[in-house]
Amino acid sequence: MDNVDQRARVPQDIVAIFHASFHPTKGNMVDWCLKASDDLQLDGVEFSTLPSGLHLVERDVVYFTKDSHPGVCVFRRRRTTERGQRGFRLSSLGILLINSTRPRPWRHVDALKTLVDAIYSSLESRGVLEPIESDWELAQAFFEERKVRQADLGGAGGWHGWSYELDNPNIEYSQSNPTLHLPHLLRILGPSVLTLYKHVLGRRRILIYTLPPVEAACILCQVAADICFEAQIDPSLLTSEGTEDPSSWTRTRLRGNSKEGIKVLGMVTLSDLDKMHHEGKTGRGWIACTTDAIFLEKPSYYDLVIDLTTSTPSRTSRPMLYLSKPIQQTTAKGPTHRLSLVRFTWSDVKLWNELDRILRLEGSDCLYECCQLSSELDPKANRLSPWTDAWLLYEDVCLVCAGLWIGSWRGDSATSYSTGNGSIADRGNIQLDDDDDLSLGGAYMRNLGMGIEGRPSLSSGPNVKGMRKSGGMSLVSGHTNAPSQSSSSSGVQRRQASSSSGFTSVSMPRLSEPQSGGGIDQTLHERRERQLLTTLALLQTFHANSCFQLSRLASLIPQPPTTLVDVPSSRPSPDVEVIYVTPKDILSFELGPLSSLDTRYLEWLADEYGGGAQFVVKRGWKDLFGVLFGFG
Repeated sequence: MDNVDQRARVPQDIVAIFHASFHPTKGNMVDWCLKASDDLQLDGVEFSTLPSGLHLVERDVVYFTKDSHPGVCVFRRRRTTERGQRGFRLSSLGILLINSTRPRPWRHVDALKTLVDAIYSSLESRGVLEPIESDWELAQAFFEERKVRQADLGGAGGWHGWSYELDNPNIEYSQSNPTLHLPHLLRILGPSVLTLYKHVLGRRRILIYTLPPVEAACILCQVAADICFEAQIDPSLLTSEGTEDPSSWTRTRLRGNSKEGIKVLGMVTLSDLDKMHHEGKTGRGWIACTTDAIFLEKPSYYDLVIDLTTSTPSRTSRPMLYLSKPIQQTTAKGPTHRLSLVRFTWSDVKLWNELDRILRLEGSDCLYECCQLSSELDPKANRLSPWTDAWLLYEDVCLVCAGLWIGSWRGDSATSYSTGNGSIADRGNIQLDDDDDLSLGGAYMRNLGMGIEGRPSLSSGPNVKGMRKSGGMSLVSGHTNAPSQSSSSSGVQRRQASSSSGFTSVSMPRLSEPQSGGGIDQTLHERRERQLLTTLALLQTFHANSCFQLSRLASLIPQPPTTLVDVPSSRPSPDVEVIYVTPKDILSFELGPLSSLDTRYLEWLADEYGGGAQFVVKRGWKDLFGVLFGFG
């Protein structure tokens, strides 16, 4: 009965519900609201819920933040012949949640969509455009059922680990959960996702530029934050239920200046410039999305921008990533920063091989249209020359060269990621066979509702129970049971020997053939299970890499572990300790000493987790010569 009650119980973490609409003469405005406290201000929330360009789509879902409160709204465009309305009425019904360790606004999305459809259907059946007070009765009931009543939110905002978060049988499955879209994110960005990963772990300012609809971009913001959430969250914020002793975390990892994960701002507009500037000063970092192209002309407000508009069915290309770099001003009013194109570094190849291996174990064939290549979706793309996007060819060449370089130069590294079965013969392997992501067909950024990538085909359904037993994955509070395959034992031992965190990379088991007579429901269930296990494996691999690099960082700081753990959350004092890092030290992080991005990434980690120490990377010709030719 307790399990049934927990599944049926709705989260009670809402502090406000409101309705925003566009008026042809007054602009965006909030025309109805209910709040749990009169102290809560809703000024400006109408701009986040009705961003520019949203009039081009019929419906959408927008994630945003208002002060410290995360929120979500459902947008609808209703046709009208009313004079002065330009043929449409634009409106959004949204909610604000109380701030917590792990806010989950997506748990309300399905119910919020049903509520919006019920309200607008009632208006349409009566031929009414403007709702009256009685039309908000359903919204009032929705708010009363889900508003905040307890200080602990009834467990709605706690954090218990990824296994409890995604694989809890007492929590109903929801496709609105952004974390389950992690395979989608990896297939969209390809190896460049590791550039995003470094900026997230380094707590940088990240902006995603997109075109409407915006729900997919909002989900990508949350997914990007999730890949480092477990490494960034402070152990004191963990919930004891279903987890190990949080004190065990402090003995195996550094504590950062910030206690929470990187902040997810969601949708931002030009009215949020002050908020973006303020959040950037806190050192926590943030990730947001926008539809305002003018942000591309303001690179001083962010460190990395991802342009999703370059990935469409008619363009065989991936999203473009740009770094914001300061420039020397020639005039007092001239630009202070410029955008510089970035892809990935050669040091990312081994980790990408591990992630790509997990994705291919899951299977890439799918009956859903979303998993097809853009060349299959758009007839025009088939007429394009395979040389249309030179960057995809550039990725292939770089991966081949990097694989050969790393395989011969660093093949004996005890700290390297093992791909495949973890044997020595697999070190430095180049895994480009059957790789949809690196083909000339390109990637296509899909709207939500067209499905997500990462689901298996009907021809290779899994034995779900067998996967759970043989996979041995337990992602609760940083504890991981190693996979039970004997073939991966050597890779696990090497990884444990090189990292004080004790995390291992995941080796997902090969799946058995489906049993006959399963039916459509069983097939859908198997697809969800397979997608879930792939997501858990990818999260575990990212977390293992984060813990490994943080353990290497701890070994370079000449302080006892107890001092590292008890580092205050304030910024370093003026009398900081300077630690000189050689190219050989950079190699111990599995980073490239010749890469300026890897060098800055290490400095970001030191700034956040170094306990006040300042890292200075030595990149003189003698140091680089010694690394390249094995001297020193």
